[in-house]
Amino acid sequence: MAARDRDAKADGAGDGGETWLGLRPAAKPLVLAGVVLGLGFGGFFDGIVFHQILQVHHMLSSYPDQGVATDLRLNVLADGLFHLMTYTFTVIGVVLLFRAWRHPRVPSAGRTLFGSVTMGWGLFNLVEGLVDHQLLGVHHVWPAGPGSVLLWDLLYLLWGALFLAGGYLVVRTDDRAKPTYAGEGEGEPARAD
Repeated sequence: MAARDRDAKADGAGDGGETWLGLRPAAKPLVLAGVVLGLGFGGFFDGIVFHQILQVHHMLSSYPDQGVATDLRLNVLADGLFHLMTYTFTVIGVVLLFRAWRHPRVPSAGRTLFGSVTMGWGLFNLVEGLVDHQLLGVHHVWPAGPGSVLLWDLLYLLWGALFLAGGYLVVRTDDRAKPTYAGEGEGEPARAD
């Protein structure tokens, strides 16, 4: 097999191109960077807005042991560890983004990056909402708010699902991420630097 054929096959040509989430495989590094950044941004938003500004909950504010749930020092420590995790996601996302930008076959597509970050944020909300709110029950979105606790937790999950689906839709409609990107000629890189 000629090198050009191998490169084309690796980029999805010849099989309809839809080999990775319906996108050109060359877009994968950009999408991955955006999703990881979105995990970090979603976590920062949750921690800064819900934990610190609105103060509607802390990481362990609904923990079954009331000694733990009401211990402010322990909750602030848990919030800090949570922020360390979101910071780590953000740093990894930035590193992945720089690596993606250095690769000549990765499309420089702002819509793909925006949609991917939105997908990551939605994924964060879904995982955090399912694990912390529902499975572990260590905290809930707004336990003292109007309406039931479950209502706010379900709205948080809905928000995550809408961000995940909406972000994916943005990525899928970006011509530069599509398998049949018209701007990519035979043997040419996906972008001009």
